Amino acid sequence: MILIRSIILIVSFILSGPVYSQTANSTVTIALPVVTLMDVEPTGNITLNFTAPTEAGNALGNPTPNTSKWINYTSAITPAGLTRRITASVNKVIDGVNIRLQAAAASGAGGGTLGTSSGQVVLTTTPVTVISGIGGAYTGNGANNGHRLTISLVPNNYANVLTQANTAITIVYTITE
Repeated sequence: MILIRSIILIVSFILSGPVYSQTANSTVTIALPVVTLMDVEPTGNITLNFTAPTEAGNALGNPTPNTSKWINYTSAITPAGLTRRITASVNKVIDGVNIRLQAAAASGAGGGTLGTSSGQVVLTTTPVTVISGIGGAYTGNGANNGHRLTISLVPNNYANVLTQANTAITIVYTITE
């Protein structure tokens, strides 16, 4: 008799669970915008100057490459969207001189699918890809976050090198799909 009571009690507890349980639903609407932001940090100009040789027959001394600039970006793409890339171009070229640009691998405080450097490229008035494969990502803001840039000048044809003073060249960076 005690065994039957125990079995009935256990069955009663098992069957009473669904009677006393409750559920509720709540709808949450989430909005994640498409984001495409990029800048170069820190702001300001750089100066690269060739040095004249001190001995006849020697080549010009190339300027020390500048590594003070960083590309920062934030990117959120659509579910089936293309990855993004960053291109660079100059507003004009200098005859006889290559303007070289290299983006280093991403470093710093960022996360996500950060872009990949294209290695060293020569800049012209036609945009060239410097970073590709940017997905949903952020690099962190300011110097020491993102991709460090190395900008350098080297003669490419001494026959075309002409004396120039304070020639301003603008490098234009663009982020796009």
